[in-house]
Amino acid sequence: MTGIYFSGTGNSRYVTEFFCREYDRDTKVYSIENPEVTDAIANAESLVFSYPVQFSTVPKIVRDFVSDHGELWKNKKIFIIATMGLFSGDGAGSLGRLLEKYGAQITGGLHLKMPDSIGDEKALKRPLEKNRELVKAAERKICDAVKRLKEGHPTKEGLGPFCQMAGLFGQRLYFGHKTKNYTSGLKIDAEKCIGCGKCEILCPMKNIKTEGGKAVSGDCCTMCYRCINNCPKQAITLLGNHITEQCVIEKYIES
Repeated sequence: MTGIYFSGTGNSRYVTEFFCREYDRDTKVYSIENPEVTDAIANAESLVFSYPVQFSTVPKIVRDFVSDHGELWKNKKIFIIATMGLFSGDGAGSLGRLLEKYGAQITGGLHLKMPDSIGDEKALKRPLEKNRELVKAAERKICDAVKRLKEGHPTKEGLGPFCQMAGLFGQRLYFGHKTKNYTSGLKIDAEKCIGCGKCEILCPMKNIKTEGGKAVSGDCCTMCYRCINNCPKQAITLLGNHITEQCVIEKYIES
């Protein structure tokens, strides 16, 4: 098995690495941003693919990665992990249906509630200890899912028509259009920005540039919240106008 993921604030990366360690410590894990990921997929018979749900659907960057490499998925056996702040209905199914169009076989699905990453909104924010409990609960759920997968009875969360309806009417019908295209909605406060360049380095879309000592956003944001949650001056927002909490997985893992 090979692990692949897209992650904004680290949730999907962390669960992919944890899942793969539990399955086989020799399993390799790759971000879809890694130049070696396509070769890794091509050489794998089975995959675990993790991503963060956005409005009960798949982020634009992940959809583009799948479709741009359509030839890679044929006959691949793929277990999907969807990370989310609350409930997605069919997070695994949304990506699964896309992969099946390119000939993949979806072997199972797992939904994991993780610390919310939308740093500029108050919704779904929890105390530190509650978020740490969420991560521990996710780890226990992963251990059970790995056990079931090895026994030949993989979990099927988020797959099937009833889950699809739950995802559609839960969020996707009303908000799914927000992920159909990249957005130009990223806001950078020039007064707060110190031009450190961290956001430019972190952005998976290369959507942020440093010009004249200040960060400037383009129109290709995939809403991963990586820049927002790592800006040292809290100068970047997207859906909201003020930073409520900067959320990265390292805060919630007990050493």
